[in-house]
Amino acid sequence: MIPAVLKKQLSSALQDGFVLKRAVFQPCLELYPMSEWNKMMEKLNKLNRFKKKNNDFIRRFTAGVKMVEVDSAGRLLIPKDLIGFSGITKEVVLASAVNILEIWDKNKYEQAIDDAASDFADLAEEVMGQDEDVDGLS
Repeated sequence: MIPAVLKKQLSSALQDGFVLKRAVFQPCLELYPMSEWNKMMEKLNKLNRFKKKNNDFIRRFTAGVKMVEVDSAGRLLIPKDLIGFSGITKEVVLASAVNILEIWDKNKYEQAIDDAASDFADLAEEVMGQDEDVDGLS
């Protein structure tokens, strides 16, 4: 069930539907609004499919992709194969990841946050602490 506040924020995307897929780096699912998925597909379509690593990446990245819709009650049906991949049991966490949502088993999410806590300061400095002010984020 998508929380009412989130459903309201996604109101424009609800009409177009979503794409649900396995995450690349974590045991969670990624929920793309169709507009974001189309942007991702534009990027993938620019890859040269005659390079084996590109072809392998595209195959793996799109493996298990499902088109899904949120019903009128705000529910999203997660296919069994994706539940198996993500290890979702009972409690679910929806986490914003800028332009997509991550769907996690609650225990796995909390473990991932705990595991990353000690490295977060170094990661933040490396990613966000660059000297150049290229986009106004420093």
